[in-house]
Amino acid sequence: SGSSAASKPPVALFGLDGTYASALYTAAVKTESLDSTAKGLENLAATFKKDAALKTILEAPTLSNADKSQIIAEIQKSIGVQDKNNTIKNFLEALAENNRLNQLEGVAEKFGTLMSAARGEVEMTVVSAAPLDAKVLRQLESSVSKSSYVGQGKKLKVVSKVNPDIRGGLIVEIGDRTIDLSVSSKIAKMNKLL
Repeated sequence: SGSSAASKPPVALFGLDGTYASALYTAAVKTESLDSTAKGLENLAATFKKDAALKTILEAPTLSNADKSQIIAEIQKSIGVQDKNNTIKNFLEALAENNRLNQLEGVAEKFGTLMSAARGEVEMTVVSAAPLDAKVLRQLESSVSKSSYVGQGKKLKVVSKVNPDIRGGLIVEIGDRTIDLSVSSKIAKMNKLL
């Protein structure tokens, strides 16, 4: 159905990347290419994690139009799906035109958030100083699934991230709530008191 309510993103996102992710979501719904677009952006997000060079290239301040065309062609290879109705290609061209290709990694991540919400998933991001054991993640998932943080009939999707800056402990983000149990925040609190 092409009703405007159906094409409206399921959650409000903030930031420039959030704005672009929401626009892409609406375009994908309208062109009936949401599934292929979601898969493509999921693959793209994975490419960013594997390939640090991609981020560096996209952040170059002086990209010529020829550079941009070449980059878009390369990115299209990495999305690994048939881009139904050229939704992703058109979106990449719009980003390139506005010199916003540097937003692409954030867009791919935020698009994942939109898709989770559309599927009735609640995303929990667990940030730790070192990679967490799968068993620990499962315990966290099971205890949070039963909590009031996850509404009835919602599925919990766990994303694990590593950030050595937090030194130890955990930062758990569920939807728009953050539970900061990191050592760095405790040190910051202590420094405030001292």
